[in-house]
Formats: sequence, structure tokens, C-alpha cells
Amino acid sequence: IHQNRRALSATEIVSQLSQLNGEQAQGWRVMDGALEKTFAFKNFHETMGFVNAVAFIANAEDHHPDLALSYGKCTVRFNTHDVNGISASDFFCASRVDALLA
Repeated sequence: IHQNRRALSATEIVSQLSQLNGEQAQGWRVMDGALEKTFAFKNFHETMGFVNAVAFIANAEDHHPDLALSYGKCTVRFNTHDVNGISASDFFCASRVDALLA
């Protein structure tokens, strides 16, 4: 198994989550075994632009999130199915998604 595809321990997840969210507490949380964040947008056009950018990242990293979208928001959920948990790849991709809006 690739090093990034190892399931992280609960302690590692807490540590990585605080690094990812930073002092602004950027909204990533662990929900039902996945790393999840909801992003808000002004309209459907902006939401779809974000979704397409996330798809580009997912394909580049070969690591695909679950996406739930509506008119003005998109919830992104990362987990690593082949290790049945959250891996370093999930945190890496989450940080790339945050960088889209930085």
C-alpha cells in the first residue's frame, strides 16, 4: 500500500485536522469516517465552477471525493475506500480544495 493510502490513527487525524483548519477553523470536520466541508457560493454558476475545479484536482491526484451540490453550496467529502478510513491523501486533497478559494 502506498504510504499516503494508509489509514491514519485517531490521534493523527486530530493533528492533521488542526493543521488543515488552521487558526481560522476553516470548517473541515470528521463526519461518519470522512473528511467533510461545506462551501457556500453566490449562485449556481459559481458552485459549478468550484465543482469543476475540484474535479480537476481529483483527477490529477487520482483521489475522488463525494460531492453534494445545490444552487449555492457544495459539500466535499474525502475518505480512502481501499484503506477503509482517512489517509494523508484525503488531507492533501482537502488542502488543495481550500487553495482554490484562497
